[in-house]
Amino acid sequence: MKIFESELRVIAAAEQLARSLGSDQNHTVAAAAMDTAGRIHTGVNVAHFTGGPCAELVALGVAAASAAGPLVTIAAAGDGGRGLIPPCGRCRQVLLDLHPDVLVAVPTEDGPALRPIRKLLPDTYFFPDSHAARVVRFNKHYYEPIVDGRKTSTIRFDDSIVPGRAVFYFEDDDAHRVLNGTVTDVRRYRLDQLTAEQALLDAGTSIEQLKDGLGQHYPDMPDDAEVDVVTFAVEPSATSQR
Repeated sequence: MKIFESELRVIAAAEQLARSLGSDQNHTVAAAAMDTAGRIHTGVNVAHFTGGPCAELVALGVAAASAAGPLVTIAAAGDGGRGLIPPCGRCRQVLLDLHPDVLVAVPTEDGPALRPIRKLLPDTYFFPDSHAARVVRFNKHYYEPIVDGRKTSTIRFDDSIVPGRAVFYFEDDDAHRVLNGTVTDVRRYRLDQLTAEQALLDAGTSIEQLKDGLGQHYPDMPDDAEVDVVTFAVEPSATSQR
C-alpha cells in the first residue's frame, strides 16, 4: 500500500516524540494519529503496574478531546532508537472498534508499511455498540466529480465498506477536503463475471478497460476475485468536517 506524504508525517511525528522521551522509564513509547482534517494528535504511554495505557490509547484520548472525529492514520515508536513499533493486541481491538477504517503504520524489512486495522486483527469480535464513524477513502482527484454528482459509485476489492453514513476522505489532499455522505448500497460480484451494467459503467467505458484499471490499482487481485460495487451519495448540505 502506497504511503502518502501526509501519512509519512504521522510516522515522523511519532518517531520525533519518541526520541524526546529520554530516560524516563514511565514513558517509553510515543504515538501520533491523524484525523480527516490533517491534524496530528500525539501521546505517550503511561507505564504502571496496574496496566497504564499504551501510547496509542493516549493519542486516541487526545484526539477525542480535540473533537477530531474519525482517525485515518496512526503510528507508534519506541524510545532509545527503537523506531516504529506495531500496536499490542489491546490497542488493535480498541482501534478496530473505535476507528475501524484507520490505517496503522508497522515496520517491515522494506521499511514502514500501512495496514488496515482489520488486517491486524482478523477473525475477531467486533464491538457493535461502539457507534464508530466510518470513513470511505477516495483519490483526491475525485473530489469535484463527487461534489457535483458525476461520480456516485466505486468498485472496491478487499475493502470493508458497508451501507450507512460515512465521511468521504480524499487521500493526501493538501486542502484536507472531506464530505459527509451515505453509502447507499454494496453489491458483491465475481470480477470474471462482472458485467458493464452491474459495474454501473459510464457510456464509453468498457468492462475490459475497467478490469485493466482495477488490475493496476490492485496488482495482487486474482482474476476471479469478489469485488464490491459501492453506490453513494453526498449529503445535500455537505460541508467539510474535522
